[in-house]
Amino acid sequence: MPETILEIDALDSFYGDFQALFGVSMQVGKGEVVSVIGANGAGKSTLMRSVTGLLTNRPDMVRFGDAQIGALRADQIARLGIAMVPEGRQLFPSLSVEENLIIGSQVGRPGDWSLSAVYALFPVLAERRNQASTSLSGGQQQMVAIGRALMSNPDLLLFDEISLGLAPIIIKNIYEALPDVIGTGMSAIVVEQDITRAVEISDRVYCLQEGRVSLEGKSGEVSRDAISKAYFGV
Repeated sequence: MPETILEIDALDSFYGDFQALFGVSMQVGKGEVVSVIGANGAGKSTLMRSVTGLLTNRPDMVRFGDAQIGALRADQIARLGIAMVPEGRQLFPSLSVEENLIIGSQVGRPGDWSLSAVYALFPVLAERRNQASTSLSGGQQQMVAIGRALMSNPDLLLFDEISLGLAPIIIKNIYEALPDVIGTGMSAIVVEQDITRAVEISDRVYCLQEGRVSLEGKSGEVSRDAISKAYFGV
């Protein structure tokens, strides 16, 4: 396994008195793509929120490089080099495509991703740069959300339900662009309900079931039968 960039150690996450994650541990190596699968309610989005500071925990439960980040705020974590493409895209409806993209650069991290680089990756966004972001199709809005995250020049990029609610052809186009997104040494966590696609694009896979890790392994070595058992808890 490559050098670890993210380490989650016995993570418990709560919403008030409700516990959503139970002792979840996982690792992501530098330049590695890790997929997280599981049914609705398994804890996938809670895991992403815990990594990005939208849910706070004990400092030592989440480490990024040499830093303990479990108790940091979301803005502090973004400046360290973690960005997320959130479920549902969550664009700013009053802002144009380009204004939404520029927001991603406000963390001030240097790197190769700029407006021109994002427009080269998704040319349709250059054509619509002055349009209101929410006037775009669902697939184009997802491109804006990805571009906004890239504009922060992260070392670790999280995709939360990247294909949710999109047409199959749009999903195909976005996944075809992913090698250009994460093929430059960036690490990534991809939360995905499409098991086949999740396994195809990742180096390793974790399955969550009722807030616990029910399976972990190299994507090319984990059998579909093992995944089914871990996914459905049978």
